[in-house]
Amino acid sequence: MINLCTDNGAYQDFVTILDKLVDEEVCFKKDEYYSLNKDIANLVELRKVNQIEAKKYFRKLPFYVRIIKSFPFVRGVAISGSLSKNIMLDDGDIDYFIVTAPDRLWICRTLLIFFKKVFLFNSRKYFCLNYFVDENNLKIVDENIFTAIEITHMLPVYNTPLIKDLKETNSWTKQYFPNFRHPINLKPIEGRNGLKSFAEWFFKGSLGDRLDLYFMRITLKRWLNKFRHFDSSKFELTMRTNRGVSKHHPQDFQNKVLEEYNVRLNKLDIIE
Repeated sequence: MINLCTDNGAYQDFVTILDKLVDEEVCFKKDEYYSLNKDIANLVELRKVNQIEAKKYFRKLPFYVRIIKSFPFVRGVAISGSLSKNIMLDDGDIDYFIVTAPDRLWICRTLLIFFKKVFLFNSRKYFCLNYFVDENNLKIVDENIFTAIEITHMLPVYNTPLIKDLKETNSWTKQYFPNFRHPINLKPIEGRNGLKSFAEWFFKGSLGDRLDLYFMRITLKRWLNKFRHFDSSKFELTMRTNRGVSKHHPQDFQNKVLEEYNVRLNKLDIIE
């Protein structure tokens, strides 16, 4: 289901086409919402409930962003997942996309995961850390509509210029959403602290290099064992692990969504 609530002239042709599809009962409309599902009234009500739930998470968000940005080598933070689309399910969580300093991703990630497990009792409700890249790896290699949605909908919450650089580096997303403007504006949390600077100084040089590589290797070893039922292509897609990228998506939500997307396109005879 999509929501069109803009007066931008760039959308008018799109709206005209949608309204024609509504007349042909290919899709359905309620208020400013469109869906392929006839049961759009119930979907709209559910959407509104999920938006109310999202407000609760947005209120708590600054507290957790301040924690994350205070960790060594965190250079930028964005919100992805459902909250970036202004919805939250009952069992949902806040997904963070974190950019780190080069060659220190695994120190940064390990410290954050340790904090979550010890001080948050491994709860991911407000602290789901499933995607890290470093400043030298802003290019996302999975070029498809699912990833394009995630990148275009990212909400910067720390170091907005860096998150903008990430989006510009992935300009391929414009082939899917050439005129996208995010309807949500969040006030980012900025600033540094002395403890973070000291920790980064402590881990500089060869000590930091060796420790970062060590954390990457032990994490990779554990994941290869835990997900040994994944073939190599699935592991690379869902558990991408290298010096500049850490991706932890074992549920393979991307492929599930893309498969369903293609099924629905086929039903509409949009693709062969």
